[in-house]
Amino acid sequence: MRLFLVVFFLIYGSLHLYGFLKAKAALSLGPKACISLIVFMSVMTSAPVIIRYLEGHKLEFFASLMSYTGYIWMGVLILFFAFAICIDVYRLLHYLLKLIVHTDLSAISISVKASFFIPLITALAAGCYGFFEAKDIRIEYLTVKSPRIPAESNGLKIVQISDVHIGLIVREERLKRIAEIVMAESPDIVVSTGDFVDGQINGLKGLSEIFLKVDPVYGKYAITGNHEYYAGLDQALEFTRRAGFTILRGEAVEVAGIYITGVDDTTVKQFGRSNGNSERELLSGLDSNKFKILLKHRPLVSNDGTGLFDLQLSGHTHKGQIFPFSLVTKLYYPKHAGFLDLKNGSHLYVSRGSGTWGPPIRFLSPPEVTVIELEHAD
Repeated sequence: MRLFLVVFFLIYGSLHLYGFLKAKAALSLGPKACISLIVFMSVMTSAPVIIRYLEGHKLEFFASLMSYTGYIWMGVLILFFAFAICIDVYRLLHYLLKLIVHTDLSAISISVKASFFIPLITALAAGCYGFFEAKDIRIEYLTVKSPRIPAESNGLKIVQISDVHIGLIVREERLKRIAEIVMAESPDIVVSTGDFVDGQINGLKGLSEIFLKVDPVYGKYAITGNHEYYAGLDQALEFTRRAGFTILRGEAVEVAGIYITGVDDTTVKQFGRSNGNSERELLSGLDSNKFKILLKHRPLVSNDGTGLFDLQLSGHTHKGQIFPFSLVTKLYYPKHAGFLDLKNGSHLYVSRGSGTWGPPIRFLSPPEVTVIELEHAD
């Protein structure tokens, strides 16, 4: 956790430094303006820590205000950096070309001022688009066929939500919308693949009850994600149970002739709160003739587990949430969204997530609710 925070603040601080230098060069800022901008950027860099402090002291209004300010700024800064780097690369190539061809290329040059304002305006436009894209929950449909699915369970419908991140930003409106979409699909089973809650959740009275209206025939099942641990595991689990979920922590249940299994997120190792069997122990102890669904927050496939499950449902990546971070998540998680056919008859589906972490913005990575229909195959 400490290493993550160090890396996060080094990267996020570097983005602020880059933005500061671009603004200073383009606007010819004086000492007073520079100091003011440095103070503002320092506060924004520290926003995640400030938010957690305010939330921990139950100053919900100020925590919410800081969340919207700090995280919207984060989203716009990320977009600004992506666009500005592209323009800086162009300016570098323009400079090198001018040295090589010894020709006046001023007609296609971009000034220092333009190299700041073009990405700034583009980032603001993309951020506005991303704010509305984050509200546009898509429904993704997937059909999985297997001879291990009982004939009497043919057409069994499972709805997956993931990475809702209920907290200071994702509140009643988002949760009600997700619940409405899920209920409209008339699922037989609902699963949540981690990060149902985000941050310290003491001030979220009444939110868990929204999901009590979702009452599928064979129940609702959830697993822990990394943010359940950051929120405080005990209260996160209690909140999830109040929403009507059965939490699977190294456990399996048999419903409608299939197994639904779930394991804790790997963050459990940092907090020393391990529970239940390991993935291999859990899966190898089940009837090999029955269809097995593995709920696992991160889209990591264990070599020991492959072939012991039929379908792994994961989330975590958000598909980067804000492009170009999708390029980064794809480096770490080769399959960071969608369906993948694994070896030994196993399959993986990775949800883009139903909510947002941090910035209430999604750019080229819309949120989703996934509808999975199981079909018996001879």
